[in-house]
Amino acid sequence: MTQLSIPRPAADEADSYYQGYIAKVSGENIGEQLVDQLAVVGKLFGSLDDTAALARYAPDKWSIKELLGHLSDSERIFSYRLLRIARGDATPLPGFDQNGYVAPARFDERPLKALVEEFRAVRLSTVALAGGLPSASWSRVGQASGKSVSARALAYIMVGHVVHHLGVLRDRYGVGAGADVAASGTHR
Repeated sequence: MTQLSIPRPAADEADSYYQGYIAKVSGENIGEQLVDQLAVVGKLFGSLDDTAALARYAPDKWSIKELLGHLSDSERIFSYRLLRIARGDATPLPGFDQNGYVAPARFDERPLKALVEEFRAVRLSTVALAGGLPSASWSRVGQASGKSVSARALAYIMVGHVVHHLGVLRDRYGVGAGADVAASGTHR
């Protein structure tokens, strides 16, 4: 699976909101990047204890645990969209309010180790899905959040979304500040 390489999506394959995530991905070896991010996320979040993971960089911002929980929730939604679109399902898919998902999840009450393991399980599921898609599936386009998006763009969005939040973890929370966290989702 790590050899999965798909061309970069064209600008019209995802809404402008997602172009920033896509731009954070270098190269086209999405399979390797999806797998590489597992180690990076495990290492960065695994370097913290449960108390440190309750830190917020501002009173109204997510804790580190909530940020990690958000990564798992978003990955599930993006992966579900990928499945539906790659299978040719033309049903428009609704958007979601990321902030509305965090509070009821109560991530701060869960052990950090469990949240890391959950991300790992969700990402491995994404890796398995992506690795099993026929090449024709990647160019399929569907509707999500009222906008067109291709299966290919969703794979790039998932990688870029994690890169974005690892950058927030470094820049706002100071976690992984000595490492090149922003580049961790990109392949050399």
